[in-house]
Amino acid sequence: MPYEWTTPPRADPQMMRLWPHQSLPARGFAAFMLATFTLAMIPLFAMLGTALLWGLLPFVLIALGAIYWALQHNHHARQIEEVLTLDDTTARLVHRTAKGEVKDWTCNRYWTRVKKYQDDGPVPHYVTLRGEGREVEIGAFLSEEERIALFEDLSRHLQT
Repeated sequence: MPYEWTTPPRADPQMMRLWPHQSLPARGFAAFMLATFTLAMIPLFAMLGTALLWGLLPFVLIALGAIYWALQHNHHARQIEEVLTLDDTTARLVHRTAKGEVKDWTCNRYWTRVKKYQDDGPVPHYVTLRGEGREVEIGAFLSEEERIALFEDLSRHLQT
């Protein structure tokens, strides 16, 4: 599950870290690029020694470069992190975007409410925290099942 409580259940403060699912680790990326390169080069072996090779080679290399760029761009876009800190008196959510921007929300823990929108949000089972006159999203990058589990987990932790 791409979120975890990084402190013991009864510790003060309690901290939860959330991150997007990372489906392609570095070794998987390297293996995929190597396999793609190898499979793209197989048809070109028949063209060795012909002028046609030089006509096809740039397009194959451009396609491989585009795949590399798209995977790197996707990896960079998934560098999002949220940290929720709950202590005796406050609830604090720090959201770091892929560009490195930091968004911070703080509220009195007693007034903090967790809310789940079944279908009204931008994603199904959209989870928000409300308090101090603001409502902020949490875990919008999680899957539907993970947001449901997150809502239940947050409800349980904010009650105590």
